[in-house]
Amino acid sequence: MVLIKPGKAIFGQGDECSRVYYLNRGIVKLSTLSPQGKSAVVSILGPGDLIGVECLTGEKTHQTTATALVQSTAVRMRSAVLMRLLRERPPTATQFIDYLLKRYVRVERDLINYLLNTSEKRLARALLLLDRYSREVDPSILETITQDSLADIVGTTRSRVNFFMNGFRKKGYINYDNYERGLKINPSLEQVFQS
Repeated sequence: MVLIKPGKAIFGQGDECSRVYYLNRGIVKLSTLSPQGKSAVVSILGPGDLIGVECLTGEKTHQTTATALVQSTAVRMRSAVLMRLLRERPPTATQFIDYLLKRYVRVERDLINYLLNTSEKRLARALLLLDRYSREVDPSILETITQDSLADIVGTTRSRVNFFMNGFRKKGYINYDNYERGLKINPSLEQVFQS
């Protein structure tokens, strides 16, 4: 079991790819950095997710950086050991395929969301996801998330996030006092998708 403190990387983009991590507890973001210096958050993962699965395809280096958003724990295993386990235990392989299919659908939805929705709707979707994680995994996520982090997740600027957050607050979709008491997401935030 590996303990990962908030803000610490499990692995970095370009690191050797030889291990897979099963996220037991916590929340991790996968991000990438282009050669031109542009960063993007690829995914937010929670308990039960696998991190570093690209190692199973023969990739030599990680294409993303996995960073804990809250204190997290993960089981680390060599990719060769996991591959052997999948070959020797068909029920485990079946569960793994089920997981991969569900993750594929989630990634596809994320891509559709990114391509078709406005940054306002992407922010609302990200806030609803983080709210779910705060209720199910770790309430500190909404206390520690910054507008810079939200901008990375949504793929926009901090000033746009600030603009939308103020609008959400005026409409009663969210509550916060300069984040001192943390961010509270109201179910009414779903109304953003009606417009």
